[in-house]
Amino acid sequence: MSDQALKRLNKYISDTGLCSRREADKLIEQNRVIVNNRPPELGTKIGPNDIVKVDGKVVGKVAKDKSDRVYIVYNKPIGITCTTERHVKGNIIDAISHKDRIFPVGRLDKPSEGLIILTSDGDIVNKILRAENAHDKEYEVTVNQPISERFVKRMSRGVPILGTVTKPCIVKPTGKAKFTIILTQGLNRQIRRMCEFLGYEVTKLKRTRIMHLELGTLRPGQWRNLTEQELKTLNNAVKDSSKVAKELPE
Repeated sequence: MSDQALKRLNKYISDTGLCSRREADKLIEQNRVIVNNRPPELGTKIGPNDIVKVDGKVVGKVAKDKSDRVYIVYNKPIGITCTTERHVKGNIIDAISHKDRIFPVGRLDKPSEGLIILTSDGDIVNKILRAENAHDKEYEVTVNQPISERFVKRMSRGVPILGTVTKPCIVKPTGKAKFTIILTQGLNRQIRRMCEFLGYEVTKLKRTRIMHLELGTLRPGQWRNLTEQELKTLNNAVKDSSKVAKELPE
């Protein structure tokens, strides 16, 4: 069988909607995965006739048209943590209580709010997240003091944080101490760190859009399924995207 017909075990598990690839690797390392009645190694490749079990249960193959996948948008309230670790108080999985196993695409930190995608489709996650794929995300930001023209120019041009310089972005003032920012990058706590570098503190951070998906009228704590057209547009937008993510959005 050619390598093209094989799939890495962590991707196979992720594609079933059970968890992300990173979490799949943890399951393998914890000896909770069995392939053809034998414990596998990291990097094991799976063919169409292989039987994969996680915690003793067979995990199913993915429908070719992904009709069995879940895709939702959620208005994350302040105080909810974007983790699948159920022991963490206020985790996003318990907050949503979806009947299927889903996981967030990237994250919003605990003091932030707004739109986040959750899905059971592990294949699409990294395609959205990777900065090189240039999928934009829009935020509304409030800071602790009036913003200046210099602040807007420096934020737009890029500032040094985390050993690199942030990519150029679009910053538009919307009030005395408020602005919108559109990023294609997603360094950890990027907007907060950018503002801190310029002597400002973020007092409110809300994500309103990821690509073509908008928060709209969703109130904090509410979620909805993607429409058929939204999903079609999303799949078309990421079909040529790389699957390897280096960073996670704030």
